[in-house]
Amino acid sequence: MAVQGTTTDAFKSLKEILQKNLDNGDEVGAAIYVNLDGKPVVDIWGGFADEKRTRPWTENTIVNVWSTTKNVTALAALILADRGLLDLDAPVAKYWPEFAANGKDKVLVRHVLSHTSGVSGWDQPFEYSDIYDLEKSTARLAAQAPWWEPGTASGYHAVNYGHLVGEIVRRVSGKSLRQFIKDEIAGPRDADFSLGAPEEDWPRLAEIIPPPPQDLAAFRALDPQSIPIKTYAIAMDSATYPNTAVFRKAEIGAINGVTNARALNKIFAPLALGGEESLLSPKTIDRIFEVQADGPDLAVFVPLRWGIGFGLMHPATTPYIPEGRVFFWFGWGGSFVIVDTERKLTITYAMNKMGDGVIGSPRSRQYVEAVYDVVKGLK
Repeated sequence: MAVQGTTTDAFKSLKEILQKNLDNGDEVGAAIYVNLDGKPVVDIWGGFADEKRTRPWTENTIVNVWSTTKNVTALAALILADRGLLDLDAPVAKYWPEFAANGKDKVLVRHVLSHTSGVSGWDQPFEYSDIYDLEKSTARLAAQAPWWEPGTASGYHAVNYGHLVGEIVRRVSGKSLRQFIKDEIAGPRDADFSLGAPEEDWPRLAEIIPPPPQDLAAFRALDPQSIPIKTYAIAMDSATYPNTAVFRKAEIGAINGVTNARALNKIFAPLALGGEESLLSPKTIDRIFEVQADGPDLAVFVPLRWGIGFGLMHPATTPYIPEGRVFFWFGWGGSFVIVDTERKLTITYAMNKMGDGVIGSPRSRQYVEAVYDVVKGLK
């Protein structure tokens, strides 16, 4: 399957890399979009939407992007902050009084947005099916005690990020996170993004293909009450859940965004450019770069640097992303949004065959490095 779409002459190498990855089987189906200085310089897609390679990946194919969803969920909260309706430095309990229980009265909104709240998962027992019941699962989070002192370190809120941020959004706006994103983000940007997917969109929804099997012996040997186990235990066997009806119908603001690279770029490119089209003011964008945590993450065992709502470059974990005013986050298996405000550059990538890694994949790095190689040559 030949790669479809367009690139400028300078970025033809990216099309060649995607074609090579499709030809050798590293990719099954994927799309990449790059906006530079307000212009689309890469808009490409190719491969197949299913593992058996019977459905071509088309211009309008959509796919579950796992934790790349968190970029849009964080943006929802920041929009409310930008409008003066949500104070990032206020306690969560100001908007969600029940959350003050068990010593969480001093957890701030920015702590939740930056994965430093101390509530990176659910106290056990808790089943994966429980995440679909928003009322039950958010009440559980409100009732439990933090697992570490809030604000002192990050512990990646892998599955519950959208439950926490989404409940804040609901309390402040009166809308569910799904509806807020539809009305205030996807709609205004004419972006093909939703939490979950309505059944009429399922025919164009790509099938998620799990990553290579992992040796989880060391992980499973951890104390069942350790932060990594409590954070990730319910998610370890969930790679194919996006192919199920119950997952597609759910609202899971951490992990079930359904979209493609073009739509993600429509949402985030204005933030790289500034100006009237951006969904955030320059003052609020500046707050994204306020470092909230910088060091070993308590849930994922690697160093992470968090701004308010987004990841920031860390030399040990994302050395291929430049330092400076660049914010981003990845989805399990490789998808990503990268917003570079210094270079007025936005790179987005979505795929169905998951690669190794939680913080990007080898393919993610390959595409990002290829883009920056070109951009450096143009400057």
